[in-house]
Amino acid sequence: MLDLISKYKSVLLFILTFLGVYVILSFAYSFYLNFEFSNAFYPDYVTHKVANQSKWLVNAIGYNCTTEPHPDEASVKLFVQNNFVVRVVEGCNGVSVLVLFIAFVFSFFQGWKRTLLFLVMGGILIYIINIVRIAIISIALFETPQYTKVLHDIVFPGAIYGTVVILWLIWVNSFKKYKV
Repeated sequence: MLDLISKYKSVLLFILTFLGVYVILSFAYSFYLNFEFSNAFYPDYVTHKVANQSKWLVNAIGYNCTTEPHPDEASVKLFVQNNFVVRVVEGCNGVSVLVLFIAFVFSFFQGWKRTLLFLVMGGILIYIINIVRIAIISIALFETPQYTKVLHDIVFPGAIYGTVVILWLIWVNSFKKYKV
């Protein structure tokens, strides 16, 4: 048994680190979501900010975009040209994607400075991609509502998760070079 553990030490370390960081951050995020937020930041601060920053981008592109709290559920309704197009819910704010990203990067730890720098830069990129994703899906659903399912379920999740996978590949590639 010890031979197996010794042989697969790096794999086990990766799995344990990934799971440990993922569980800790998931519990922390769950704890954060249980806070009562004021009406000013409904339904929670991050989701509220993501919805408003997406609204700003849609307006900057040239469409009239507004937001309002959803009266029946924890989400923000986003309107393009006075037409309701999307709900920005907690799952749209990108935090769960960031938790996954952070857990993976910590699993290939390269020292505090390199790791934290990559996490900050990657986190900012993921956050920006998510804002752009929500803005573009809002416009796309306004312009082509017949493609709602494919855009929401396939194209735009592919954009955010594709970004994360590319960042992971960059990190793993730099990890190999760093170890050499």
